[in-house]
Amino acid sequence: MSVAVLPLALAIDLLLGEPPTPLHPVVWMGRAIGWIDARRPSRPEAELVYGTAAVVTGAGLSYATARLALALSRRAGKLAYVLAAAWLFKSTFSLAQLARRAIQVERDLLRQDVVAARASLQHLVSRDTATLSDRQVAAATIESVAENSVDSFVGPLFWYLLLGVPGAVAYRFVNTADAMIGYHGHYEYLGKAAARLDDALNWLPARLTALLLAAAAALTGRPARAAWQTALRDHRRTESPNAGWPMAAAAGALDVPLEKVGHYRLGSGPEANLRPRSIRQAVELMTVTAALAASLTAGVQWGKHVRGRR
Repeated sequence: MSVAVLPLALAIDLLLGEPPTPLHPVVWMGRAIGWIDARRPSRPEAELVYGTAAVVTGAGLSYATARLALALSRRAGKLAYVLAAAWLFKSTFSLAQLARRAIQVERDLLRQDVVAARASLQHLVSRDTATLSDRQVAAATIESVAENSVDSFVGPLFWYLLLGVPGAVAYRFVNTADAMIGYHGHYEYLGKAAARLDDALNWLPARLTALLLAAAAALTGRPARAAWQTALRDHRRTESPNAGWPMAAAAGALDVPLEKVGHYRLGSGPEANLRPRSIRQAVELMTVTAALAASLTAGVQWGKHVRGRR
């Protein structure tokens, strides 16, 4: 019955969307991380130790809680187990919501309402969007779609394949901690372990996503070779050891430049190619990438199932 978990989780994401806030495990994770943040020590060295212990403990508890929930649901029968596993697994990724938010930015830009587009973009990025031009808004949206192809889909699937639903849940805790406290400045010490652990967990998924983006480019009539070559050439330009891979691959596939002023510039396409419709093209590319990732995951899982029955 475990082979039904992935397709059911995907169906929940596409048809029902996000769980209600009171029932969303990632919301609970966010509240726990907020609680941790509110009780941080004052000295940098103590913050580092505290933050490291907190993220490791949080990931461990997330894994253990998911295992316990699945064990309890299994006692209620196979159907209850599959439903619980699919619901938990779906909570670790958010493909449909990512696409909807990106398309909303495109719609705002098509109406030539850059103020609304900046506000919509704020749901996707942590940077200040108040002064971004329409092309910069489009570029930032494409970057978010590409980078979140890892965080919001390929990463959870990768750890699900290795460690089951509890592994995907533990991954989501680390990724959420990185998103909330994995920054320089105020969170330099508290979030350092979260940022480094997230880098480690996403090391393979990020590179796999770049490969899948290149394959998706080929399937959608875009330059797969340019996608992969751009990823190889430009991935080191970002501070993150992982984010540059999918973002540069998307830049090459769409023939657009992706720039965060003062930080990096990925791709060699002309700025004139950065149009609202580029966002929809990025979403289409992400969708095909996700379909490839899901197909690979299902194929490997089915192969394990068949071997296990022999």
